[in-house]
Amino acid sequence: MFFTYALYSDTFDIVYSGQTDNLQKRINEHNGLGEFKTWACRYKPWRLLYVEEFSTRKDAMAREDQFKSGQGRKFLRSLI
Repeated sequence: MFFTYALYSDTFDIVYSGQTDNLQKRINEHNGLGEFKTWACRYKPWRLLYVEEFSTRKDAMAREDQFKSGQGRKFLRSLI
């Protein structure tokens, strides 16, 4: 399974979207709890705003691209 997700930082009012095959691990990495520090670490803490599940990475990546479009950003902002 693959996931397309959106995280929200209440502290900085930022929405971040991405895709992964291990959602909890990826959220932990964004919050600075993993082995690697990510760009998103500086805006922690993050909370899960939205998630969709896909059977292929290709589909998850296509949805991630939609989230990063104007309409996608608008949709994610409407969930806050």
